[in-house]
Amino acid sequence: MLTLSHDDFERLVIDELDLLPDDMVDGLDNVIFVVEDRPEDGTLDTLGLYDGVALTERGQYGFGEMPDRIILFREPLLAIVSDMDELRDEVHVTLVHEIAHFYGIDDDRLHELGWA
Repeated sequence: MLTLSHDDFERLVIDELDLLPDDMVDGLDNVIFVVEDRPEDGTLDTLGLYDGVALTERGQYGFGEMPDRIILFREPLLAIVSDMDELRDEVHVTLVHEIAHFYGIDDDRLHELGWA
């Protein structure tokens, strides 16, 4: 398992987020990105999570809403890679996957597109 401090992992996530296409991130309204060590249940099976209401399911949405969150879990991501290049790739895929949920794309469609 690769080791990386929380701060260094967070910097890597920011760097990967900066590499995503503008078309993908420009529409992210009221969304924050968070790094946590593990999901609440402690599993290493979950790499990321979109916590919010998908754009396609929003009715009345506006001022005063709590931000949606896209969470990347540091320990599960580190557990599945052997080097920094693999980690960057997995963080990239996880970001795309969770951002897709914001836009209303479900896991089945993501799997068809190769982003599962």
